[in-house]
Amino acid sequence: MSTAGITVPGAAPRVPVSRPGFWRAPISARTWGETIHLTLNFLVGLIGFIYVVVLIALGIGLTPLCLIGLPLLAGVVVSCRGWGAMERGRARLLMDEVVRKPEPFRQKKPGFVGWIKSASTDGTGWRGALYLFLLLPWGVFTFTLVIALWSATLLTLTYPATQPLFRSADQPGALLKGDGPKLGGDDIYLTGPLWVTVTCLIGVVLLFLTPQIIRGVAAVDRAMVRALLGPAFLSKQVEELTVSRGAAVDTAASDMRRIERDLHDGAQARLVSLAMDLGMAKEKMDSDPESAQRMVVDAHNEVKLALRELRDLARGIHPAVLTDRGLDAALSAVAAKCTVPVAVSVELPRRPSAPVEQVAYYTVSELLTNVSKHSGASSASVTVRAERDRLVAVVADNGRGGADPAHGTGLAGLVERVRGVDGTLRVESPKGGGTRATVSLPF
Repeated sequence: MSTAGITVPGAAPRVPVSRPGFWRAPISARTWGETIHLTLNFLVGLIGFIYVVVLIALGIGLTPLCLIGLPLLAGVVVSCRGWGAMERGRARLLMDEVVRKPEPFRQKKPGFVGWIKSASTDGTGWRGALYLFLLLPWGVFTFTLVIALWSATLLTLTYPATQPLFRSADQPGALLKGDGPKLGGDDIYLTGPLWVTVTCLIGVVLLFLTPQIIRGVAAVDRAMVRALLGPAFLSKQVEELTVSRGAAVDTAASDMRRIERDLHDGAQARLVSLAMDLGMAKEKMDSDPESAQRMVVDAHNEVKLALRELRDLARGIHPAVLTDRGLDAALSAVAAKCTVPVAVSVELPRRPSAPVEQVAYYTVSELLTNVSKHSGASSASVTVRAERDRLVAVVADNGRGGADPAHGTGLAGLVERVRGVDGTLRVESPKGGGTRATVSLPF
């Protein structure tokens, strides 16, 4: 299957985490990776908590001694970046959670004093210190929960085999309720076929329930790593806006070159040929009227062709039907020209902004062109709907599949075009299974 999405250049892409099925969860690598990660939280949190609290407190306490306290505090804050890199690596190794690196440390002013000031106010370092501070209580909770869950699962699941280990002269099995045989009382033991069977069944339930609980707890851990050890929210926004702006500029430049090429190779060439033919007809008007008349007729046909090319070029830039009647009518017109039957469904509560509407029209048009030329499909469909505050267009066909934007096809250009308006394009195209392209754009 081929999948394309929007990623920030130079950043680590977000790797989708494979989710094992419910019945495979107890033996899946993901479950045990998360188990190890949550168990190690306590050890890493303990060391990190001591490191951060002791050294930051020492640095603040020695602040009156500027040559010792402030450099120590600044060094601790910057060193938390290294802790953050280690924790991102641990999350990647054990939980398949790939978190982008934060922005690098930048010294704003030269000199040692400038380094101290920049390091002491480094937001990424302080977020790393906060992560280490919070990891200890969180690690105590995750360590206790994971050990308790797996211990209970193991003990109950294997109780039919381990019941003899609990037997003694005064005790027939594991004590479920009471004070024990030495103290007397109404003791209840897990003995007899019924209790043994029930205990084992509880173990089976825990065997499949424990991975789901661990998955939920690990989701909180993933959120902590992304929020505190990844790029800051504003820096991510700036980076994404920079990429979107660059994509918009590149798309506009590409469109300009395409229009210039179409005008130069098409209408302009025909108009030059038309001017030459009319000039020759003018010269032959008196000496050879019949030839001049034929040349005028040919020139008239050339004018028609030039007008048709100009009309097609204008329609490619922004068709009048899109401005007048919106996406429904415009896409229906495009679908009518497709070489395969296309079912069009457009359900929007309101018209999107003009730039988004134009990008949606152009993208769907190009996708339908690909269906006609390359898919080998016998039918296709276009569905445009609103999902919250986004416009979602889905173009699907039953062709041969195998489309991949990474191979430098026209789909790569569409990815750049939708990126220019903060959109995404996702292509699912297994070989022999048809192609499904999903475009998501903001209203």
